[in-house]
Amino acid sequence: MTSLFRDEIYEQPNVIRRLVQDENEQIRRLAEKLKSKPPSYIIIGARGTSDNAATYAKYLFGMFNSISVGLAMPSLFTIYKMPPLMHDGLVIGISQAGQTPDVLSIFAEAKRQGVASVAITNKADSPMSLAADDTIDLNAGVEKAVPASKSYTAQLTAIAAIAAHWAGDSKLIRELDGLADLVQEVLTQESAAKAAAKKFANKNYLVVVGRGLNQCTASEVALKIKELAYMVAESYSAADFRHGPIAMLDNEFPVVAVAPQGMAEEDMSQMIGEIRQTNAELAVISNVDSLLAQCELPIRLPANLAEWLSPIVATIPGQLLALHLCLEKGYEPDRPRGLKKVTLTR
Repeated sequence: MTSLFRDEIYEQPNVIRRLVQDENEQIRRLAEKLKSKPPSYIIIGARGTSDNAATYAKYLFGMFNSISVGLAMPSLFTIYKMPPLMHDGLVIGISQAGQTPDVLSIFAEAKRQGVASVAITNKADSPMSLAADDTIDLNAGVEKAVPASKSYTAQLTAIAAIAAHWAGDSKLIRELDGLADLVQEVLTQESAAKAAAKKFANKNYLVVVGRGLNQCTASEVALKIKELAYMVAESYSAADFRHGPIAMLDNEFPVVAVAPQGMAEEDMSQMIGEIRQTNAELAVISNVDSLLAQCELPIRLPANLAEWLSPIVATIPGQLLALHLCLEKGYEPDRPRGLKKVTLTR
């Protein structure tokens, strides 16, 4: 089995290693600028997969930099022509291609209001980069498959690097330096992801559950399954899932639980226990032995994975699961129906 999507999944260790090394100086300079004049808050403009990266940014900038982060509502800038005031804030745009008109409209308004802006993109010469005061080039190389893989984890890595350098935390920076090796290690779990795909391939519905930092992982894995396997794949925070949606579960509605070791582990352990009572088929992406032992379909994360970096690593088994669900159902992973590589929303 060969596909561009699989090839690009396997490029991710090198992409992340290159980003951490090559963009280090640019990220350090940006961090120094943010330290010298901290914004009062951050507004992030993004669409699609990049929206999930923005959710990760909300957590990290809040945790390590004590900054409130909100997602922009692009329709206020384009359809309604009633943008909010953004004084004393920072606008960050996250986009693979840096071309989406509604995200660009946020940058135009930021410039009009005299607000600083940063572009995180895989095209350093894109319109978004040209509009921004600072750019972090993901340097992931051309992504040929329609579904995003390496550009997404590169976005998360860029966000992690900005947060770590802005915090000036040497421990975080050291952990970031070892990230590429952890990504390489998790690629050994393709056979486990394939086993889960075989088990779930005759189903039409699926739910992905995470908590805290890995809420973005749940959303991204569900999106990839929708894009590639055409399943109704829903994502939930474990907290929200208890408020009603858990009632959907039965033996025809499988669950993927993202539960790495860390502060959210206890709640995810309780969630997995609740899911098991429903008779739903369950796959668990984790590095906690007791949680992996509770399911028929364990997918193991590296043992020494720091929770704050876990969304970057835990996303990759989800990409492999989506790939193998696609193949098990007889679909073409590189050209999912109805999708384009660059979607120009307005």
